Amino acid sequence: MRFDRNARGEWMVDPDELARKLGITAQLLKTETVLGLVRTHIVMGRGADKGLSRVRVRCRESIWQGVFDGAGCLINECRLSPDSLPEDPVH
Repeated sequence: MRFDRNARGEWMVDPDELARKLGITAQLLKTETVLGLVRTHIVMGRGADKGLSRVRVRCRESIWQGVFDGAGCLINECRLSPDSLPEDPVH
């Protein structure tokens, strides 16, 4: 899996591949995205983790988290239960 940047510098990912990582269908991912039920949180690494990014994608049924290097290549990942983390804060 890769994250790439578009012309505006925004992260892009293949939705079919992301749906598989979340353990849901691409159609369900699309539906939940339209309904505003998919949340994405990106944290840029600091110190020893500089150059890495942790990406967390949360939908109703699961959470997927991946760590990407500066080129956008996935280097580590896991799937979590929605009950394992507190709700993402609203900013």
